[in-house]
Amino acid sequence: MQTLVHFRLCPFSRSIRIALAELGIETALVEERPFEGRPEFLALNPSGEVPVLSGDDGLTLCGALSIAEYLGELPIPPDAAGRPAPRLFPGGIEERAEVRRLVDWFHRKLDREVTHELLYEKVYARLQSKGGGHSPDVDILRATRANLRYHLKYIGFLADQRRWLAGDDFSYADIAAAAHLSMIDYLGEVAWDEHPRAKTWYMRVKSRPSMRQVLADRLPGFPPAEHYPNLDF
Repeated sequence: MQTLVHFRLCPFSRSIRIALAELGIETALVEERPFEGRPEFLALNPSGEVPVLSGDDGLTLCGALSIAEYLGELPIPPDAAGRPAPRLFPGGIEERAEVRRLVDWFHRKLDREVTHELLYEKVYARLQSKGGGHSPDVDILRATRANLRYHLKYIGFLADQRRWLAGDDFSYADIAAAAHLSMIDYLGEVAWDEHPRAKTWYMRVKSRPSMRQVLADRLPGFPPAEHYPNLDF
């Protein structure tokens, strides 16, 4: 069995957990707090970042994109009903390029402008400070929330133009976006009623069985928003 080293509120880790669930791949989970910089973890991944996927064959993959690309190439047999496994990067060469463009958008731009800042100000800084006495910087939060509105409008635009964010098929682009938004929503930072098209898309993703595990996540001392696990919110 493969093992995934992750942190439960890390959006990159979440994206791989969702992808593994979509593909029906059972994986043992080992939680790591990457901000602690443990030497044992740095020996596994010198970048000090999660997720890390390792297998019994000695293969170790670091980083969400490399893991997703690897999973996308695996020959997954049909399920018991004969239905083919979903593809993380579906379609022809142009469709797959669009999936990768959006993955880059969410894993880089959305993370840089929103997710990373929220995680640091509201979670990581408290976990790293002695006594958990960190107070979020209100100026950073104000700028981050403005950036989030921009990203939600873009997601709404994509969802209004297409069946799924990258095209006709559910893909790793939807997974990457949902992984970030699920974490942001955990912290109660998404004004869903202001973005109905993005909300409708997220409700569709949220109802997929692959989301159940991340929606069950709880970090002690950091309770989620009340509506966080609800499929109808």
